[in-house]
Amino acid sequence: MRYVCSNCGAVSSSYTGRCVQCGEWNTLEQQVEITTATAGASGHTLKIESVVKAASTKTPRILTNISEVDGVLGGGLVAGSVNLLAGQPGIGKSTLLLQVAYNIAKEHKVLYVSGEESARQVGLRAERLGASHKDMQLAVSTVANDIAATIVEGKYDVVVVDSVQAVSVNEIASAAGTVSQITNSTQLLTAAAKATGTALLLVGHVTKEGSIAGPKVLEHIVDVVLQLEGDRYGGFKILRAIKNRYGSTNETGIFEMGEQGLKPVENPSKALLAERQVSDGSIVHATMEGSRPLLVEVQALVNTTSYGYPKRTASGIDLTRVNLLIAMLEKRTKLKLADKDIYVNIVGGIRLGEPAADLAVCMAIASAAKGLKLKKNAVVFGEVGLSGEVRHVPYLEKRLAETKKLGFEAAIGPRVRSGKKPAILMPVADIRTALNTFLEKD
Repeated sequence: MRYVCSNCGAVSSSYTGRCVQCGEWNTLEQQVEITTATAGASGHTLKIESVVKAASTKTPRILTNISEVDGVLGGGLVAGSVNLLAGQPGIGKSTLLLQVAYNIAKEHKVLYVSGEESARQVGLRAERLGASHKDMQLAVSTVANDIAATIVEGKYDVVVVDSVQAVSVNEIASAAGTVSQITNSTQLLTAAAKATGTALLLVGHVTKEGSIAGPKVLEHIVDVVLQLEGDRYGGFKILRAIKNRYGSTNETGIFEMGEQGLKPVENPSKALLAERQVSDGSIVHATMEGSRPLLVEVQALVNTTSYGYPKRTASGIDLTRVNLLIAMLEKRTKLKLADKDIYVNIVGGIRLGEPAADLAVCMAIASAAKGLKLKKNAVVFGEVGLSGEVRHVPYLEKRLAETKKLGFEAAIGPRVRSGKKPAILMPVADIRTALNTFLEKD
């Protein structure tokens, strides 16, 4: 047995209240010490084979029959893979995995292990979701050793563990959910899954900061890390791959929560714009969720402040980025925003993280501040620099294709670097040109 500092990783043979390396208090976590004798005494010669032979061995993927999930995974679950699904409490992790287990159980043997709910609770939830299948087996356990022993029997093709924060290893005295328990439980379950070729699905929680609970090494142990994001009280839920050893991390799945669980959204752009009212402060932006184009509405509201210091609020986009764009607008245009309260909202629970949203945010703020609307039924995208220049963004063709698909007349964006300019694109060189050219009185 040894003790490892969760802050710096220093190893100690005995427990002390303070780490001798970094000086932090109460950071030593108990960990099972794996010792080996010399290679000559207990080691075995490794089994060696050609890379070509290993690559020629084809193993069909296990399809979940949920198009959005299979797309994010890269074509389905890989036998022997360890997949971690993380997300905020109440976002729908258990609901999604219960639906996945139900679909897989139609063709494969599935075991759903619950460490947080009783068998009756899981059964009632499965009945409500219409996800009850006779070939889907259920077990309740919080002991990682017992779960690993069940996996090693090799009776199941897929095992779901909900959740890794609830299980613990017998050899460690600390409570479930601690750094040492999460790490060692995952390692134990991973070893069992790899040995038997069982696809393992783990549920992981996130911290208040939004990162996956437990040490960063947890993400390195598993093969696939999926993140379920969105507003737990409504709006779309977005499934994205943070890490994927068997596919791309550019794919995303978009779901909507209903009475029968999470349902894939076939045309999210149309759904997001269905209730849009054309008014000042409303701009449609073409964003990218992975490799998928998506049209979302950017709303802005500008009021004269009643206090000495103006209030700036942003929902669905980084507030620091919004403040930077406001400062740029004051410097590079004739807008006076120093005494204005500014509110920016991204409709539908979508969160914009790419710089391509800059131009849409700037035009929405300017539109709300002056009471102007877009001259054309257009979509807006483009990165804006501190000098006010509109910069190139990737996936131009996909954004324009989505614009045409939804029936918009034009797209306002950066100039094309090379080749022929698409007919639908109306390029702008800087933010001032964009505001003067495309905004007008109602």
